Amino acid sequence: MLDQAEISGLEDFAREIRKKTLYTIGTLGVGHIGGALSIADILALLYGKEMRYDPADPAMENRDLLVLSKGHAGPALYAALAIKGFFPLDWLDTLNKGGTRLPSHCDRTKTPGIDMTTGSLGQGLSAACGLALGRKIDRKDVHVFAVIGDGESQEGQNWEAAMFAAHYGLSNLIAFTDYNKLQIDGPVDEIMSLSDIEGKWKSFGWHVQRCSGHDFAAMHEAVAAAKAQGKDGKGKPSMIILDTIKGKGAAFCEGKVENHNMPVSIETARQAIAELG
Repeated sequence: MLDQAEISGLEDFAREIRKKTLYTIGTLGVGHIGGALSIADILALLYGKEMRYDPADPAMENRDLLVLSKGHAGPALYAALAIKGFFPLDWLDTLNKGGTRLPSHCDRTKTPGIDMTTGSLGQGLSAACGLALGRKIDRKDVHVFAVIGDGESQEGQNWEAAMFAAHYGLSNLIAFTDYNKLQIDGPVDEIMSLSDIEGKWKSFGWHVQRCSGHDFAAMHEAVAAAKAQGKDGKGKPSMIILDTIKGKGAAFCEGKVENHNMPVSIETARQAIAELG
């Protein structure tokens, strides 16, 4: 269980992720602001509490891994990595510009701390399955975390990965669905409803939980339960469905369909940063 000091520290970390994400996208002038801000809290929890890693050695052999399947939310992950010291903060000024090491979508060949290249939606979970299976074969005591979007959950490849993970007993795999209920063309329920999303994952043989993606105590308890049931490799792969708000923390875009990829001026970004405090 997290104590209040730990929660306050994670809240501060998430606030900094949001501020730097806003600044980075504002400097560029356009970006995937909505889906980046909706995962700031789970990134803060993972890099602030749950994951084993070393910023001085991003390729550390027995580190935990993160696959951000919704690679267009890379600016939030870049912010978290920069804050933790994987690379200099001034790299954030170069997002998606010529010669950058921070492309708009995650690329493991360019950015220290990125464990898998992503952005082709629907494929990240399969990559995470491969990473988890490899670590299981090698008997490494590490976890592979994956963050997928609700819109990309309409892709059939996710459900092939779901079968694969259950069949091979990938109890070292913990995935999260960023269930912000919006995608590029509109509400997820209107484009192609996921209906009983918890029931779907359970039917594929996963350990399933659901909580607010903006509640650190609830998310930590869910991760702890996922790790506990997978202890000694005898459990199931885990899916934690996070109820989130797209654009969380920035009034100009919070909860709006158009925030998937939108113009953001540096003036707008600075105002939103100031509002975050």
